[in-house]
Amino acid sequence: MRVGVITFPGTLDDVDALRAVKYADGEAVPLWHGDHDLKGVDAVIVPGGFSYGDYLRCGAIARFAPVMQEVVEAANKGMPVLGICNGFQILAEAHLLPGALVRNHKLHFVCRDQWLKVENNTTAWTTRYDPGAEILVPLKSGEGGYQANEETLRELEGEGRVVFRYVGENPNGSRNNIAGITNARGNVVGLMPHPEHAIDALTGPTDDGLGMFLSLLDSVVKA
Repeated sequence: MRVGVITFPGTLDDVDALRAVKYADGEAVPLWHGDHDLKGVDAVIVPGGFSYGDYLRCGAIARFAPVMQEVVEAANKGMPVLGICNGFQILAEAHLLPGALVRNHKLHFVCRDQWLKVENNTTAWTTRYDPGAEILVPLKSGEGGYQANEETLRELEGEGRVVFRYVGENPNGSRNNIAGITNARGNVVGLMPHPEHAIDALTGPTDDGLGMFLSLLDSVVKA
């Protein structure tokens, strides 16, 4: 399993994502934002950080990077793609996922370990979890409030496309406590919390996030 991890100017969680891929016995492949080349990978992770300094709007510039043109094309053909934090923002800006991520409702950067409920375990990234399972992973963002119009929310809820939901106090004002969603096909997933920071109980609050990367292994082998 070859998994590409993109680095943009301002990315800061690419190394952690590469490490998570290796923990799942995958081959981690660094991808550069300026290249029109996915290097033959089986899946792509768009990691967290502050791509292009979050100028204009989080993810608004990164969506036009040459590598993202290749990611959009590959995702539309079924390649698994995961967007974490800023990566989720980029996938929304690229219209691979609906809705938008806006400033946290209390206008403060939130950094804490966050419980999530697994709502959908049928995506390429969540098959290792039981439906309704609760996992603990870090959350660190200032613009993580998921917003969408009523029609989009009804579609996401009705089609079971909410993948993760915040448990307990809503940390950022996200509609319906949404922490992560998927596209209709189930190959593209975006979430604000950071599973790559919870792959080893020695370095994270739990190893609950590892299940996402092991799920990808299952999906690639099955394909």
